[in-house]
Amino acid sequence: MKLMERLTSETTEDREFLLTSPIIQQCLAGDITLHDYVAFLSQAYHHVKHTVPLLMATGARLPEEKEWLREAVAEYIEEELGHQEWILNDIAACGFDKEKLRRSEPSPATELMVAYAYHTIDRGNPVGFLGMVLVLEGTSVRVATEAAQKLQTSLGLPKQAFSYLTSHGSLDVSHMDFYRNLVNRLESTEDQEAVIHCAKRFYRLYGDVFRELPLTLDDASDAA
Repeated sequence: MKLMERLTSETTEDREFLLTSPIIQQCLAGDITLHDYVAFLSQAYHHVKHTVPLLMATGARLPEEKEWLREAVAEYIEEELGHQEWILNDIAACGFDKEKLRRSEPSPATELMVAYAYHTIDRGNPVGFLGMVLVLEGTSVRVATEAAQKLQTSLGLPKQAFSYLTSHGSLDVSHMDFYRNLVNRLESTEDQEAVIHCAKRFYRLYGDVFRELPLTLDDASDAA
């Protein structure tokens, strides 16, 4: 069985923990408030701004025999540059102070997820970081575009307030094809197990970010 097939089958329970987060279900039903949406964007900013540094750290830790993977990581870096600014621009389009949110602190769950990503790269197997890539991009493919359409209708916001969600819904479809070909090239059992292990952990950690969102609304309210 190829690794992508194993990832799909062996992370089912953890993936459901994320996708059944109450706020994701409300979002898909078009039943969240403006402050909910901005709270989501603020936490997205706090982890997305680490994407490029994390990818750079991954590339630096890969051994010479994985030069093909380092080249793929470099492609990811080019694709991900500046995405955190898209999020801040969406926040501004919602009528909130993006600079205040730029200076805000991440929620505990977001901080822990990012910390675990750095820990995986620095102290574990850097290939495991591909587990986080699966979780974030796979979730975007399944949720982002549909959520953006429903939220724009229910919240009455301009299209400019959804650049992050709409771009990632379509962009990450091609990213997932690239990702599938990438992980299926991993032959080492150690690497394969590292990716599966980290994907399971990141589904849980990202699920905690969504479950904690109602507790982050004060920051969004203060920035209006």
